[in-house]
Amino acid sequence: MVGIGMDAALEIADRVERFVREEVVPYEKDPRRDSHHAPTYELVAELKDKARAAGVMTPHILPDGRHLSQRETAAVLIRTGLSPLGPLACNTAAPDEGNMYLLGKVGSAELKERFLAPMVSGEKASAFFMTEPWGDGGAGSDPSMMQTTCHQDGNHWVVNGRKAFITGATGAGVGIVMAKAEAGACMFLIDLPDPAITIDHVPNTIDNSMPGGHPVLTIKNLRVPASQMLGEAGEGFKYAQVRLSPARLSHCMRWLGACIRANEIAVDYACRREAFRQKLIDHEGVGFMLADNMIDLRQAELMINWCADVLDTGDLGVTESSMAKVAVSEALMRVADRCVQVMGGTGVTDNTIVEQVFREIRAFRIYDGPTEVHKWSLAKKIRRDWKAQLA
Repeated sequence: MVGIGMDAALEIADRVERFVREEVVPYEKDPRRDSHHAPTYELVAELKDKARAAGVMTPHILPDGRHLSQRETAAVLIRTGLSPLGPLACNTAAPDEGNMYLLGKVGSAELKERFLAPMVSGEKASAFFMTEPWGDGGAGSDPSMMQTTCHQDGNHWVVNGRKAFITGATGAGVGIVMAKAEAGACMFLIDLPDPAITIDHVPNTIDNSMPGGHPVLTIKNLRVPASQMLGEAGEGFKYAQVRLSPARLSHCMRWLGACIRANEIAVDYACRREAFRQKLIDHEGVGFMLADNMIDLRQAELMINWCADVLDTGDLGVTESSMAKVAVSEALMRVADRCVQVMGGTGVTDNTIVEQVFREIRAFRIYDGPTEVHKWSLAKKIRRDWKAQLA
């Protein structure tokens, strides 16, 4: 991926950081929240209007449609993550960011004009319909278990099944639906809402940064024009891989930004708060935790940049993205936990974003593949490589 050069990308990143710190951070105390304490769509729309006015709407995709390189994207998305509301305001949040990337890579010109353009402009949010309820024996970390089916009926495809943890499905205008046919997995682009898709319930989850939460839903006789199939029939899992590696890395970028901010708050607290006749920072137990945070944050940044460089060669980076996902999510969990600990009682309140970042990072260790699944995948690769060396 060519990109625009790091100097130009850093100029965009600096503008994004100013916007997030000056315009978005004050909204963290805005009371407009839904029953799951997630920001309302009204609040998100207001933030997007401010991002447009500041020229930082979807900053990783240029007006001519070019996408920043992954390394350049990292510089920008880390800055959007400095507030839990930053990715929503700048239109770099999951699942939209990953969906835009996939459509940009695989979509036809017609599909890009109809579905991608309103996503890039921030006019429409999107949802990715892949995960299924475990009680139905459906797909989770193992997509080959997919139970949702599709079959062709004339110039349409008919989709039936259930899906779970479909982030933002309640407010999305665009959906990417995965289902299995005789030829294999397929992907379809649909307009939302659709009467064939009903929300069964929205579970309470440990995280609440995503508007609309993570609904469980039923798809009953959803008819999709054949022209809205993404790519070719049977190629759905291949397209999912195009999306998944960059999307895993984007999660790492955004949550690194969140932990940088949480650490700033913890450092400020430790340098101001006194106990036992000295500042907290001067107590070894506290100072060493913040030193460990400095180390983990820098290691996370280096892992992100290393994986981004691999993706920028055109490689799918499946192994590298698994390694980065494990290393970064586990490191950021340690950082967030230490921030809470350093701040004591204040750290478990909603006086700052520190407790929210802690909860969100805990969920991040599961989203886009739990640590254990990635390690299992890496262990299989180790064995394959060993056998290849013997041969």
